[in-house]
Amino acid sequence: MKTSFIYSIGTPFEELQQVESTNNYATGLVHAGLAQSGMAVFAHDQTKGKGQRNKEWQSEGGKNISLSIILQPVNLALSQSFLLSMATAVGVYNFFAAHAGPETKVKWPNDLFWRDRKAGGILIENIVKGSKWEAAIVGIGINVNQTHFDHLGTKAVSLKQITGRDQEPLALAKELCSHLEKAYDLLEKLPSEIKEQYRKHLYKLNETVRLKQGSRVFDAAIRDVSSLGELVVEHATEERFGVGEVEWV
Repeated sequence: MKTSFIYSIGTPFEELQQVESTNNYATGLVHAGLAQSGMAVFAHDQTKGKGQRNKEWQSEGGKNISLSIILQPVNLALSQSFLLSMATAVGVYNFFAAHAGPETKVKWPNDLFWRDRKAGGILIENIVKGSKWEAAIVGIGINVNQTHFDHLGTKAVSLKQITGRDQEPLALAKELCSHLEKAYDLLEKLPSEIKEQYRKHLYKLNETVRLKQGSRVFDAAIRDVSSLGELVVEHATEERFGVGEVEWV
């Protein structure tokens, strides 16, 4: 499989002081014909960041990474879009683990965890016209210097809390771009390795966790994630769940 992303991730690199959402801003650039593949949009302050399932991504101004990458996949089918999510997660993992160590994990489908605490998240929004996958807007939020997380409390963690040091979010965002470029290059050359690395870093792999599907709550062992993004679990039988079909409890 050849993905043919035409990119140098982070080129050009647009730095904004404040924006409601880097993903929305990047989407606007695509619609206006002002984007190119690999372009990065970084905001020092993101006031209405977006998380999964229409949740708000809360980030204290000036203290974290709020970054969106514009990609234009040429030969990667929309049905294979979770491979892009996997590659992004691998790049984010490699970046964060370089600073925080091997206790870093990827929680399905696309959260960054350190030990049992959330350190970041990924939100990929696709722009599709007809049957053509025009662009993927890869939004990434990572906690860097923030130490107070309101209602999340100790469920969240930042690099400062892990390392004891203040970091420079802008410099780290550019470093993250380099890790993403390597991951996307590997996706193009050897997608099976991306899948293997994603699985290797999977949070709670082969451990029993509690999940919720509608009103049903059950315990199951995490076994794998398919190329389509399905979480594969095992209890009395094997079950597979698409993104949004099941929640962690």
